[in-house]
Amino acid sequence: MRTVALSLLLLAAAVFLATLRLDHDGPWGYVNTAAEAAMVGALADWFAVTALFRHPLGLPIPHTAIIPRRKNEIGRGLQDFVTDNFLTEEIARERLAAAHVSERVGRWLGVARHRRRVLTEVVRVARAGLGRLDEGQVRELVEDFLVPRLVREPVSPIAGALLEGVVAERTHHGLVDLGLEELHDWLREHPGTYAEVLGSRAPWWSPPWLDDRVIGWTYEQVLAFLLEIRRDPAHPARLALDDLLRRLADDLQHDPDVMARAESLKERLLTHPQAAETAVGLWRSFRTALETAMDDEGSYFHTRGDELLQHLGRRLTDDPVWQERVEARLGEAVSFVVTTYGSEVAEVISVTVDRWDGREAASRIELHVGRDLQFIRINGTVVGALAGLVIHGVAQVLS
Repeated sequence: MRTVALSLLLLAAAVFLATLRLDHDGPWGYVNTAAEAAMVGALADWFAVTALFRHPLGLPIPHTAIIPRRKNEIGRGLQDFVTDNFLTEEIARERLAAAHVSERVGRWLGVARHRRRVLTEVVRVARAGLGRLDEGQVRELVEDFLVPRLVREPVSPIAGALLEGVVAERTHHGLVDLGLEELHDWLREHPGTYAEVLGSRAPWWSPPWLDDRVIGWTYEQVLAFLLEIRRDPAHPARLALDDLLRRLADDLQHDPDVMARAESLKERLLTHPQAAETAVGLWRSFRTALETAMDDEGSYFHTRGDELLQHLGRRLTDDPVWQERVEARLGEAVSFVVTTYGSEVAEVISVTVDRWDGREAASRIELHVGRDLQFIRINGTVVGALAGLVIHGVAQVLS
C-alpha cells in the first residue's frame, strides 16, 4: 500500500512536470493544477501518517514520532478504554446471553465424535496427572501431611454431626436396604454354610436329629425376619437402628467419654505402621484399575462417560430449567471475573506496551493498521487533485 500511495504521488509529479510549459488557459491548465494539488495533498497526508510513527525524513520536527514517544500513555489509555467500554458486567452478561452457551454445548455434545473427543481429553489429562504422582509422593503425603493433621484435628464432633445429618435425612436407608437384600440372598443361597456354623455351636450331648430340626427352624425364621424387615420401612428393627445411630451421633458430639474413645481409636489407626502402606496399596489399586479402564474403550469408564455426556447434552438442549440454571451460573461467574479482575485483565495491555521498545511499538501498530493509513495518503492525493480542479475552475471564472 505504501508503493501504491507513492506511485500516485510520482504520477502526479510526472503529470505536473509534463504539463508545466503547456497552455494553462485551456484544458491543460486544469490538468496541471490538479496534478499540483494532488502532490500537495499526497505530501501533506504522507507527513501526517509518517509523523505518527517516526520523524519524517529523520528530522526531529516537533509533534512527530507520536507513538514511540507516547506509547506508555497510549497503552494506559487503551487499557482504560477497554476496561470502561468492554470489561463491564452489563456487556459481559449481554454477550453471554446472546451466545446461548448452554444450548450450543448441548448440541455439540449430541454428536458422538465430540463426546469421544471429550473423553479422550479427560483420559489424557487424567493419565498425565496419574503419571506425576508416584508411590513415594503418595507415601510422603500420607505420612508427612495427612496423618499428622488428622491426628491433631478432633474428628468425633465432625463425624457425629455428619452421622446426625445422615440419620435425619434418612440417607442411610438405601445402604440398610442393600445390606438386608444381600444378606437375605446370601443366606438363601447358602443354607449349608448356615447349618455348618450353627451346628458347630450345638451342645455335644444334643442328638443330631434335634440339631437339624432346630437349625432348619432357625434358618427359616432368620430368612422370614430379614424379609419382614426389608418389606416394612417402619419395622421395629429399623427404628431401633435409627435410634442407635442417633444416640451415637449425639454421644460423638457431646459425651466426653465417647469422644475420647473415638479420638483414641482414630489415633491408634492412623499411627499404626501399616497405615501408610495401606494407603499406598489403595492408591496403587485405584491407579491400576483406573488406567486399565481408561485403556479399554469398551470399559465401563468409557461407556458410562459417554452416557453421562449424552444425558448432559440432552438436558442442555431440551430442558429449559437446566438451560436457565447453567446460563445463570455462567453469568454469575463471568460477572464475578469481570467485576473483580476486569481491570487486572486489561492491565496486560499497558504492561505489554510498556515492555515494547518505542520503535517496536510503532512498527507493530503500523503493521496492524498501516494498510488503512496508506489509504489516507491515496485519498489525500485524489481529493487534492479534485480540489485543484475546483480551485482552477473558480480562478478561471473570476478572471
